[in-house]
Amino acid sequence: MALLITDDCINCDVCEPECPNEAIYMGAEIYEIDPDKCTECVGHFNEPQCQQVCPVSCIPFNPAWRESEAELRAKYDRLQAAQKQA
Repeated sequence: MALLITDDCINCDVCEPECPNEAIYMGAEIYEIDPDKCTECVGHFNEPQCQQVCPVSCIPFNPAWRESEAELRAKYDRLQAAQKQA
């Protein structure tokens, strides 16, 4: 499943640059995660980097966006292919 940023976000700006898929962006009030780009860092790291650096632990797994390891890997492959074409 993708990750999400809760209302506990303090807009500290540490998660956005850590995302290897550029899935994190500034929303209307707090940072948000694009689930179409979030691979939970599969293909890049062993653990989600945004969760590792978040000082308030406000980045849980999104229960509304469930994906298997295989689906996350396929998304990673698709994002990498699109990046090479750009």
